[in-house]
Amino acid sequence: MDSEEYSESDSSYEDISDESDSDEDTLDAARNWCRIDQENLAPPPPRFPFSGNPGLNTRMDGSSPIEFFCIFFDDDIVGYIASETNRYAEDFIEKNDLTPSSRVQKWKDVDSSEIRVFLGIIILQGIVQKPLQKWYWSQRPLLSTPYLKQLMSEKRFSIIMKFLHFTNNETIDLETHPQPGLRKVYEVYDAINRKFKSSYVPERDVSVDESLLLYKGRLGCKQYLPKKRARFGIKFYQLCESSSGYIWNSLIYTGKDMPLWNESPKYKSTTNIVMTLLEDLIDKGYCVTLDNFYTSPELAELLLSHRTDVYGTLRPNRIGVPEEIKKGTLKKGEIIGFQKGKICVMKYMDKKPICILSTVHNTVIVEQDKKRKKTHGKSERIVSKKPQAIIDYNLTMGGVDKADQCLSYYPTVRNQQKKYYLKIFRQILNQSVWNSFVLYKKNGGTMSHLDFRLQLVEELAKIYGESKHSSQNTTSSDRLNGRHFPSHIQPTQKKKAPTKICIVCSQKFNEKGQRVRKESRYQCAQCNVTLCVTPCFEKYHTVENF
Repeated sequence: MDSEEYSESDSSYEDISDESDSDEDTLDAARNWCRIDQENLAPPPPRFPFSGNPGLNTRMDGSSPIEFFCIFFDDDIVGYIASETNRYAEDFIEKNDLTPSSRVQKWKDVDSSEIRVFLGIIILQGIVQKPLQKWYWSQRPLLSTPYLKQLMSEKRFSIIMKFLHFTNNETIDLETHPQPGLRKVYEVYDAINRKFKSSYVPERDVSVDESLLLYKGRLGCKQYLPKKRARFGIKFYQLCESSSGYIWNSLIYTGKDMPLWNESPKYKSTTNIVMTLLEDLIDKGYCVTLDNFYTSPELAELLLSHRTDVYGTLRPNRIGVPEEIKKGTLKKGEIIGFQKGKICVMKYMDKKPICILSTVHNTVIVEQDKKRKKTHGKSERIVSKKPQAIIDYNLTMGGVDKADQCLSYYPTVRNQQKKYYLKIFRQILNQSVWNSFVLYKKNGGTMSHLDFRLQLVEELAKIYGESKHSSQNTTSSDRLNGRHFPSHIQPTQKKKAPTKICIVCSQKFNEKGQRVRKESRYQCAQCNVTLCVTPCFEKYHTVENF
């Protein structure tokens, strides 16, 4: 069959080979299949009893967005990020020969409160999107976002982003590391992923699919998926709740070092991926929906042995599929099916042949209202006929797609981000906000996704913004009050009379829209900023928004 028959899902992957019937084992594996009599259909196989207890595992006393967000980014994780960022900045300053005028020389350690304000700014940038990061602090009326300047200066935000780190480089051992391809961000990724699983128990129906994070830099595990919108990037395997899109578990593809199920040598790669994502949900009566990249008789038999149901689209060349499914031709509307125990494999001809595997369906075809077409002013009812398995597949397969769609509305990942581990961290942050919103809605919240994010940023700024640092080593009240005197900038070995850009003049733009560059030999030693003696020195210390 032509591969275009499966355009509904991603069918071209370079990292995991396809499973085809290239030997005699295929016929041996297919001998136990029994043809289903369409005229005398038996009832569909019963589902396994569901023993899960869906809902939040964490007791929530309030309903504010920041409480749900702090389920994932708690004090331990935020404190860990702050300590590793300070460690990395200290190592960088010690190992590099920096000039006296380098901005790195003015580095001040971050604390947990400032990291939370920093995260709030990243979330806000996903809502108020601008092509260049520096535009968020621009003074031009067309580009101005005054609120961000109140939270943190551009220089402080940039230098925190420069030194943002998640692991101690000196302690990394590639031979013993659980996933060397993610060594730069593994600790935070693993901790957040475990919190996704421990904070919530999903409903019975879950789905597994891929998500691609755009990245075109140099990276060994970078993937090319032509049917994804990003096409190039870092691939996430995700398990989501079908109804809400809650991201319950994820696995980042890093090649051969990707951790898989304990019994991985026995099974194909696609089977191991699904079992790795489902490992904590098996033997509880869950039902997982898959696309044709994962679905196979091998996986179905393994899941059934762990009291877990499965259904999804199927590639007809999978090992163990009956020959009639592979080679049989049908007319439009016809269906054939084969049963082996609880596993049913069917082929239905719509506009093109569709193959389905299910452990909870038979080959029954049901009528479904598709549209109501108006002809000559009269409403005409249009009825479509489809197998029940396809209808259920369309209802439960969209968990990952729903999460991806909602994350794309307010992206925290910037295309200009060059370091792959910072991109992954930004994506994890966005996923945490989304999961926080899902839990908020399940707890009775009424805000929309956008309002939830806006209030989250406001709460992060209000609660933690008071202890923020400033790259100018002074607060607004100190700048406008107190005693300030102009002094010469101290000479260096290269220049006896050095000059720097005036901080007030640099906020102006000329007629061509270019930033004004005016240098001065004077500074305010207390504020540690360069200023023209007149009128900038007076303006800086008397006008709140100069």
